[in-house]
Amino acid sequence: MDSYFHKFPSSSIKTIKLPTKFTFPFYYEPHPLCKIATKEVQKYLLNQKEFEHNFGVNPDKKGLIIGKMFGILIVRNKKREIGYLTAVSGKMAGTNCHKRFVPPVYNMLKKDSLFLNEEKVLNKINTEIEQLEKDSTYNDLKARLAFEKIKAVQDISEHKELRKKARKKRKLKRLKAVSELSGKSLQMLQEKLNNDSIKEKQLINNVKRYWNYQIETMTEDLSFFNNQIFNLKTLRKTKSADLQHYLFEQYQFLNSKKETKNLIQLFSEKNDQNIPAGAGECAAPKLLQYAFLNDFEPLAMAEFWWGKSPNKEIRKHQQFYPSCQGKCKPILKHMLSGIEMDTNPMLKNPAIGKELEIVFEDNELIVVNKPADFLSVPGIHIHDSVFTRIKQQIKNISGPIIIHRLDMATSGLLVLAKNKRAHKEIQNQFIKKTIKKRYTALIEGNLIKNNGSIILPLRVDLNDRPRQLVCYEFGKKAITNWEVIKRNKGNTKIYFYPISGRTHQLRVHAAHTLGLNSPIIGDDLYGNKSKRLYLHADSLEFKHPLTNKIMKFNRAADF
Repeated sequence: MDSYFHKFPSSSIKTIKLPTKFTFPFYYEPHPLCKIATKEVQKYLLNQKEFEHNFGVNPDKKGLIIGKMFGILIVRNKKREIGYLTAVSGKMAGTNCHKRFVPPVYNMLKKDSLFLNEEKVLNKINTEIEQLEKDSTYNDLKARLAFEKIKAVQDISEHKELRKKARKKRKLKRLKAVSELSGKSLQMLQEKLNNDSIKEKQLINNVKRYWNYQIETMTEDLSFFNNQIFNLKTLRKTKSADLQHYLFEQYQFLNSKKETKNLIQLFSEKNDQNIPAGAGECAAPKLLQYAFLNDFEPLAMAEFWWGKSPNKEIRKHQQFYPSCQGKCKPILKHMLSGIEMDTNPMLKNPAIGKELEIVFEDNELIVVNKPADFLSVPGIHIHDSVFTRIKQQIKNISGPIIIHRLDMATSGLLVLAKNKRAHKEIQNQFIKKTIKKRYTALIEGNLIKNNGSIILPLRVDLNDRPRQLVCYEFGKKAITNWEVIKRNKGNTKIYFYPISGRTHQLRVHAAHTLGLNSPIIGDDLYGNKSKRLYLHADSLEFKHPLTNKIMKFNRAADF
């Protein structure tokens, strides 16, 4: 009997219809069987005594807090029984092997594995480098060399300044001698002054030679250490690269046809030379690998977060999430090859049947009220957008047209330019932040404060586009002011006043633990999916590009 297979009692699922197609892993609504399995796994995580790991769920638990993503795979075995497999992303409690969760695709932490042995070698090299860099003789030499270089510059500068003053004095003596002396007396004085100049030049050269000798001697003494450190770092780099290449080859992924590809092959097909750290360690590849190895038929999958959210990403406890794009997409594309999946909803045009409301139009600009789930500009798969609709509807329109954008899911006011001049003038107002914008949003839960400001720098999540991360190192400054309008039935209606205009700014600032810690209702990226994203750009104010008249537009949210 397979210890990782958890069979559903037939009586508990007899009324539930099995999925006809496998889950599209990058955008899905969890199947009822996934929800049942998830509840079982979450109950186990709350009560288990088999391992010690601080997820941040229990405030009394000590130690480093690390939340984890877990995966559920609904499968059918050879006996036609329905059950599920479960997995955890990465290692947990310091190990890859757990009683309830399927094993990794490749267990690098297996006793006496090449990885662990090479890790010891790399750690030894790191220790040797650290010891050399902390060596007292080495640091004394570095400090003395730095001090001697400063002294050399000062000494040479002082001698140059003395020579400069002496040169001025000689010049004055020469001028005076020409008017007062003649013949041999003048000649002798000129020779003396020339000799003084030569001696001073020689002195400068001698001073430079002295300091060059001192510095070269100390540099040679230092080179003994520097060469050792350089050679060790070169060796470390080579060994790390070799080990990484070896590991990438060991991660061999199966599909339903029993075809195998490793990480190097999969990411080379994507034309991506940089394989993300942790690729192959996510729950979804682990689950599918185990299913294919043991002849289980995959029926549906889901992934959920358990624990405290990381500092950068937005992950809510017990919430379902799609598979990540950067790490998993090339892997799952291969592993799910030949399996019929749900249609990718991103290929469907949600704007079909929706109309753009023209709020204002003159010879320079157009203001439209964009419906929710309507692209501002053409996407990779869907061409229909505000841009294409306006191009079709308005004659004699030219230039870039689009000045700013709203997320596809966000509804509300957009201003577009009819010509290059108008585009440039209004764009400058956006750049100078003189445009006034306001958004209405419905937030999950009841906010305690009535207003405030959120300052969280944002950047794209390179491993999971288009998601954004809070990043103080590389993120761009993002500021949002907000105020409560109304509290009602477990949610809060608020106004957002974005000072900057970063991608997903309001959505991240609402959902992040350092922001409002309450996602916008219907936010399928950072919160919970609903019939729509409850975010609407309701107010827009700017100067007319030709008349400089203040233009104010309002369209209240319909929620």
